[in-house]
Amino acid sequence: MMTTRRDFLQTSLLAGGALALPRAMRADPANSSARIVSTWDFGVSANQAAWQVIAKGGSALDAVEAGARWAESELCNPTVGRCGNPDRDGVLTLDASIMDGDGRCGAVAALQDIAHPVSVARRVMERTPHVLLVGEGAQQFAVQQGFPREELLTPEAEKAWREWLKTAQYQPRINAERTKVPGNKENHDTLGILALDAGGRLAGACTTSGMAWKMHGRVGDSPIIGAGLYVDNEVGAATASGVGEEMIRNAASFLVVELMRQGRSPAEACREAIDRVVRKRPEASRTLQVCFLAINKNGDVGAHALHKGFVYAMHDAGAGPHDKLHEAASVYATEQK
Repeated sequence: MMTTRRDFLQTSLLAGGALALPRAMRADPANSSARIVSTWDFGVSANQAAWQVIAKGGSALDAVEAGARWAESELCNPTVGRCGNPDRDGVLTLDASIMDGDGRCGAVAALQDIAHPVSVARRVMERTPHVLLVGEGAQQFAVQQGFPREELLTPEAEKAWREWLKTAQYQPRINAERTKVPGNKENHDTLGILALDAGGRLAGACTTSGMAWKMHGRVGDSPIIGAGLYVDNEVGAATASGVGEEMIRNAASFLVVELMRQGRSPAEACREAIDRVVRKRPEASRTLQVCFLAINKNGDVGAHALHKGFVYAMHDAGAGPHDKLHEAASVYATEQK
């Protein structure tokens, strides 16, 4: 019976079809609908780090923190964590949020010299009466909680910033990192990660270094609950990537979850949220990327993007040792080069 279920799951994953599993034996992750999804191709490794928690019977909350911490310390990508590109003043600032399905949440923004903003965000959630701490206050709190201060700006990121200073032109490009456009690394690829554990609980996290060469003090959607991340055990969870201002304008992740509450599938909810972005700013939508990824309480997964090129990774009990990447459907089929 176990073999049949796993064979079915693997076939469904490869086909990109419905992703719900039977709810039997939920205490055992290998025989449950436990599932982890995350944004972009580096989500594969983030999922694997998170799955180690789920495989031991851990919570969705612990799992998403583990996946985000992997990205912050091991990814070494110019868009997330210690290897992120700085702002226009050469300062590296980090943003992160975390949310449990019971409504608890925490976030930090414009945090400097602290390697794991997602864990600081969890401390905000668990040890303060607040949701969001920013700048010097966030750093002060992190140090008080025992997080060490350290220089995070890498020589490579500083070199890239000095090269950018020669023109100092700020023009985000669609999927710049994915298409390897030389000199156009303004587009950032947030890690958004969502988990459904063996007990049926949901959680999510976002972590990013934000837009490269942004104005000092700029904050995107990733640490804004309801914009870059929203989770509700009664319905599902959603996360976003792309140009954060659009997610903030539309309370986008909250919107996706509310559309699922009204009966849409994750894929339908993501598409409808994208359509709203297009209707509100049709001209801007041609020049920026917006991506949504969602999972409902049954384990069904869906995604949609404005432009071609957004991929997401998924890991579950039937996926075997390696995640599979899926490319999301898009409103505009031709990826901008």
